[in-house]
Amino acid sequence: MTHLPFVAISYALAFVVLVGFGLGAWLRAMAATKRLAAIDPRRERSGA
Repeated sequence: MTHLPFVAISYALAFVVLVGFGLGAWLRAMAATKRLAAIDPRRERSGA
């Protein structure tokens, strides 16, 4: 019996977890950017 299926599953699981962490970090960064843009006094909000 070979261990290849177990090794492949563990690599796939690690990839899925890393992609999930990366996606979560990206979404949090985008939300933080939007919140910062809303309260940043250095940017003019009038648009004119």
